[in-house]
Amino acid sequence: MYVIPAIDLRAGKCVRLIQGEYHRQITYEENPLKQARQFISDGAEWLHIVDLDGARLGKPANIEPVQAIAELQQLKIELGGGIRDKASIDQMLSMGLQRLIIGTKAIRDFDWFSRMATEFCGRIALGLDARGTKLATNGWTQETPEELIAFAKQAAKLPIAAIIYTDISKDGMMAGPNLERTKAVVDAVNVPVIAAGGVSSVEDIKELMKAGVAGAIIGRALYEGRLTLTEAIQTAEEYKQNPDK
Repeated sequence: MYVIPAIDLRAGKCVRLIQGEYHRQITYEENPLKQARQFISDGAEWLHIVDLDGARLGKPANIEPVQAIAELQQLKIELGGGIRDKASIDQMLSMGLQRLIIGTKAIRDFDWFSRMATEFCGRIALGLDARGTKLATNGWTQETPEELIAFAKQAAKLPIAAIIYTDISKDGMMAGPNLERTKAVVDAVNVPVIAAGGVSSVEDIKELMKAGVAGAIIGRALYEGRLTLTEAIQTAEEYKQNPDK
């Protein structure tokens, strides 16, 4: 399992939304490039970026800070938020990003998502954001009748890079991930599952590794000092070497 620090961008700044609610914002860093450099210093190999403005607008919005981070060429970057047409895919991948996360458009137009996953084989990840078992779209502002596990199984037949599952009720709460539902997603599919939402301790990382996830995204806990990135990475490495410890 690999640990992925998160940068959520809104108006060019690093922020966190509590449970995905735009009116419950905490601003942590004015300069995303500075934050990315700190993550690199702490040992990050991957970076998870969410374009919150893009998620609401339906197209990439925080392009300049994403490009600046990509130009460092020191991180593998996965980006989500507003990726809803081929032009956006071409534009963002041309910056040197490792993969793009598509959620809303995948749920609304699965045929299109299937074509993109095939054309950009291994460069597209599916973002599944759920309240309970129901998927949400448009920056978590709209609920859908789509079921988490059923949709994950359908998408796992495609050549996607990963499924990134976020429990919205846990996101930004630092109260631990939804281990039961995360494991249910892992057990249901044969593609890597990356967990997001609620990770705030080394025990959370160990429990996610037991659940079989390929990666864990950590946001607010890093910004507020509940957990350091170095500590999180070290915990994952130690657990790989000695899972019974």
